Amino acid sequence: KEDRDENIRRVGLVAHLLSRNGVIVLVSTISPYRAIRDQLRRRIGDFVEVYANAPLEVCEERDVKGLYKRARAGEIKNFTGIDDPYESPIDPEVECCTAQETLEESTAKVLAKLEEMGYLPVVAQA
Repeated sequence: KEDRDENIRRVGLVAHLLSRNGVIVLVSTISPYRAIRDQLRRRIGDFVEVYANAPLEVCEERDVKGLYKRARAGEIKNFTGIDDPYESPIDPEVECCTAQETLEESTAKVLAKLEEMGYLPVVAQA
């Protein structure tokens, strides 16, 4: 857990440094612990959490590298969702239910929220 938290903390630090200098930063990580996500939210300020919500079974079906299978066989320890928890966000700005939504639908949901929050200009639909 400590190694994962430290990794997320470092990614957050770089994102914070970039955003302080006017760069829009998108970070995609497996960040299983709510406490570190909340800590980064407080530190960064301009923080939009997008929860890519997928049931464990769907994650396993999509696993082209076979990591879940190896984790279930005991070859990989502390694997999120298998023998290490994933703490779902309580109130993310956006939740994409990827088992039901297409990639395009999830993308549209994220972009709409960023427009609503003023991070992106509103694009008129034709």
